[in-house]
This record gives sequence, C-alpha cells and structure tokens, in this order.
Amino acid sequence: MQPYFKPYIGYFQLINAVDLFIVYDNIKYTKKGWINRNRMLRDDKDVTFSLPLKKDSDSLNIVERELSVDFDCDKLLRQFEGTYWRAPYFEQTFPLLEQIVRYKEINLFRFLHHSITKTCLHLGITTKIKTSSEILIEHTLQSQDKVLALCSAAGATTYINAIGGVALYSKNTFSDKGFDLKFLKSNHLEYMQFNDKFLAWLSIIDVMMFNALDVIKSSMLINYELV
Repeated sequence: MQPYFKPYIGYFQLINAVDLFIVYDNIKYTKKGWINRNRMLRDDKDVTFSLPLKKDSDSLNIVERELSVDFDCDKLLRQFEGTYWRAPYFEQTFPLLEQIVRYKEINLFRFLHHSITKTCLHLGITTKIKTSSEILIEHTLQSQDKVLALCSAAGATTYINAIGGVALYSKNTFSDKGFDLKFLKSNHLEYMQFNDKFLAWLSIIDVMMFNALDVIKSSMLINYELV
C-alpha cells in the first residue's frame, strides 16, 4: 500500500489483518490521493488537514518528495487541539500527535513511515512493516505485476488489499501465480462524536479521540470482512 498521513481506520485494519505489511516508497507521488492529507471533524463538518510539500516535479517518487520549509508543525497541532480538546480521549491521543507532527524529518516518506509505525504501536498492532525498496524485485514493474513480484519475494500465500482495489487486481491472475487474493471490506462503524450527527470514515485521529484504546483494539480493528 501507499503510505498515508493519519488515514482512516480501514488502513489500520488492513495492517492488523496481515503478517507482513509492505509500504511503497518507490512509486510516484499522486497529487489527488490521500498521501499527505486526510479529514477531521470540525463544527459538525469534515474538513481537510494536510502536510504542505516542497514544490517539485510531478514525476518524483514518494521517497523523493520533501515537506515544505514553511511547514508549521505547531499550527497543525493547534488545528487538532482546537478541534478535539473536548473529546473524551484527547489526553490519551494528543501526545501521540505531538510525537508524530514534531518529528524532525523533511523527507515525506520517512515522515509518513514514522507516523504509521507510531500509530500502530499506540494501537497495539504488532504486524511487521517493510519498505518496498528493501525487497529484491524488478522495481520498474507496475501495478499488479509489481504486487505479484512483491508477494513472490516475500513468500506470501495470500495477498490482502483494501476493498477499493477490486477493480485493480484479478483473482484469477493471482491464483494462477499461486496466491489467494482477498479484499478487506470495513463493516459499518459508528460511535458518539460531539453530537447526534455522525461523520464516518474520518482520520484515525477521530477514532482515537472518541474511543478508548481497549475498544479500538478489541472490536474496531477487527470489524471487517475479507471477500
């Protein structure tokens, strides 16, 4: 999977569901994706927060991109604090956000990798995480062919992708190569936010602000189906 900044809970369900999670560093950064942005709750609406990036070529890989010199970590933390200071688990969650946002790293991939691993540790997810460039394959391969090569190099028997990947991968092709292909579909998840209007699938930050860690670990991280 691509690395994302504080993605929704389905991303962490996926990490929790597997024995080995491979995060891409050597694929192209995409502007319109969720690599350096996500959504949080503010005034009963979903608003976007983001990591500003240094202007650079659109052809660069994620590992070649950098955070902007104008990135104000304190400003981003104030946004999180202003939004969630009244949430029941603010005191449990905000120190984690401080560790992540204040991380002294300008490389986009390394910043995101740190965020993902720190969040996994906080949530009690013990899955081994590797970087795609560490694995000996032909890295010029694209999309499904690259995934198949990574599966082969990792000695996998099953590959699990998020449900959004259904149109990208062929179960028959994976089966022909000796792999079982599964897709993780998150079940409906609802919890009390600030009032009766619930906004679904916001950043994992929202989940952690409104739910006890033991509830997230014991029920939310396993609230999915493999199809």
